[in-house]
Amino acid sequence: MISVSQIKISIIVPVYNIENYLRECLDSLVSQTLENIEIILVNDGSQDNSHIIIDEYCNSYPNLFVKFEKKNGGLSDARNFGAKHAKGEYLLFIDGDDYIQKDMC
Repeated sequence: MISVSQIKISIIVPVYNIENYLRECLDSLVSQTLENIEIILVNDGSQDNSHIIIDEYCNSYPNLFVKFEKKNGGLSDARNFGAKHAKGEYLLFIDGDDYIQKDMC
C-alpha cells in the first residue's frame, strides 16, 4: 500500500453520465506504469449507471481509487472538489470519457 507521503500524482476524474466510456478511461488509469498514484473519482450527480462502475473499480483496486459523490455542480466544480481531496504532489485532470497511454504519468 502506498503511503500518503509517497503519492506523486493525484488523477482527478469528474464523472457525470458517462457509463458508456468510463470503463475504458479507468482501465487506462489502472494500467499506468507509475505506481505511486491515486485516482480520485468524483461522481457529480450522475443519473445513469456510472456509480455501479465506480463501485466496481473501487472494490477491485481499493488502494488505488478514492471515490466521492456530490450534487451536480458541473465539470469545474467536480474538478475543484477532487483537487481539495488530493494527496499527490502533482494533479492530473482526466475527463471520464477520455483514456490515456500507459506511460502518461
